[in-house]
Amino acid sequence: MNIVFSRDSQVRGMDNTVANTEKYFGQFCSLLAAYTRKTARLRDKADQLVKQLIDFANSENPKLRATMRGFAEDLAKVQDYRQAQVERLETKVVNPLKLYGAQIKQTRAEIKKFKRVQNREIKQLEKLEKLRQKSPWDRQMIGQAETRVQRAAMDSSCTTLQLEETVDAFQRQKLKDLQTFFSNFVTIEMVFHAKALEVYSSAFQTLKKYDLERDLQDFRAKMQGVYGHYDTQPLANTNPSPSVLQSLASQGTLQVQLCRANEDPEHPHANHGRFGVEGQSAHCVCGQGGYLMLPGHSL
Repeated sequence: MNIVFSRDSQVRGMDNTVANTEKYFGQFCSLLAAYTRKTARLRDKADQLVKQLIDFANSENPKLRATMRGFAEDLAKVQDYRQAQVERLETKVVNPLKLYGAQIKQTRAEIKKFKRVQNREIKQLEKLEKLRQKSPWDRQMIGQAETRVQRAAMDSSCTTLQLEETVDAFQRQKLKDLQTFFSNFVTIEMVFHAKALEVYSSAFQTLKKYDLERDLQDFRAKMQGVYGHYDTQPLANTNPSPSVLQSLASQGTLQVQLCRANEDPEHPHANHGRFGVEGQSAHCVCGQGGYLMLPGHSL
């Protein structure tokens, strides 16, 4: 009977091993499948970003257009690598984990089979004990019961050996698969990030080489071309000719004061005054030779 209890304890340990594997491998499968789906959604969002970058580039100046198109192309390359990452995760990690449920189911079936054999052995032992208590003098019945118990014990022993081999193989395969699944996961991630880093480095250089100041100059030139550009030019020599002065003086309507360039440095505008006819003010316009006072203006 002690042997039976020992086998029962051994089977419970095997059953716990399979149950633990089923629990955690199922969680690994769910989480890695969700990880793969989120990676695919990230790829889709990045594709949308690439499209928006191209649309934006088409509306900008040639310099910025070329830079943004180059950046968008690099970003699109990264998404190609991400697509390969998603496909490899599904093929080498998620799908094998999904198929692992069949192997767990098969191992559970082996354990249930052993439990049935074990239960038969226990029942035969119980019948033998009852027979010994009720009919201790019936040696024939007791002998037959003992034979049945021995046969059940042999079946249970053989089944136990088979179950040990099955569970041992299951544990070995589980550890090997666990190593393979996560090695594949890490390899896929490393390959993606290595390729992505190479392309992102190119994208960074593309953005770094962008000549912002030159593009800004082109933008300013474009704006000046649209709205008009006027430069303030110095006035030409505004000293009136002698004939003009004589004509104006003869009409008696204007007094002219020429302010010489060698005026007092302490009071550069000391000689600038307002002159007019019949109370009108005058304006002094600076020329190369001095200042010309015009009626109707004031300094």
